[in-house]
Amino acid sequence: MNLQLFGGAFVTLLVITDPPGMVPIFVALTGAMQPRERHRVAWQAVALALGVIVVFAVAGQTLLAYLHVSLPALQAAGGLLLILVALELLTGKSDGPDQQSTSNVALVPLGTPLLAGPGAIVATMLFVQQAGGAGDYLAIAVAIVAVMAAVWTTLRFSGIIVRVLRPGGIEVLTRIAGLLLAAIAVQLIADAVVAFVDAHLHRV
Repeated sequence: MNLQLFGGAFVTLLVITDPPGMVPIFVALTGAMQPRERHRVAWQAVALALGVIVVFAVAGQTLLAYLHVSLPALQAAGGLLLILVALELLTGKSDGPDQQSTSNVALVPLGTPLLAGPGAIVATMLFVQQAGGAGDYLAIAVAIVAVMAAVWTTLRFSGIIVRVLRPGGIEVLTRIAGLLLAAIAVQLIADAVVAFVDAHLHRV
C-alpha cells in the first residue's frame, strides 16, 4: 500500500469533511431526537456519504460525462440544497423533526452535500486519477474508510453536547448553524459561478 498517497488522501478528505465543524450542524438538526434516532441518523449519513464518494471514485468522470453535468453545476446544486436547509434552521421550521424528516436529515444535508459534497468528490476523483496500481487504489480506499470512521465517531458522541446545551442552548445553536450553512451555501454557489465564467472565457 502506498502510505504517502494514503496520508495525502486521508488528510485532504478529513479537512474537507471537517468532523468538528459538522458537530454544531448535526446537533442543530438532531437535537430534538432521541439518542437512538440520533445514532441512526449519524450512521445513515456516513453510509450515504461513503457510498456517494465510492461511486464517484469508481465512475465519476464517466457518470458526469454521460449526464452532461460539469463539476461546477454539481457544486451549485449542492449550494442550493444547503440554502433550503439553512432557511429552515434560521426560521425554526426544522424544530421537532418527526420520523419522516429524520431520514431526510440523514440524506440531505448531512450525507450530501455536507459530507459527500463537491469538494470531497473532486478530491477523490483527482486521487484516483493519480493512482497507478493496486497499491495506490488500496491506499485511497483505506483513506476514505478511515475518514468516514472518524466522522461517524465524532457524530456518534455528539450527544454529550446535546445533554450539556439542553433545549434552550440547542435552539441558539440551531440559528448559528443555519447562518453557517447559509454562508457555506453562498460560497459554494459563488465558486461555481467563478468556475463557469472561467470555463466560458477559456472557450472564447
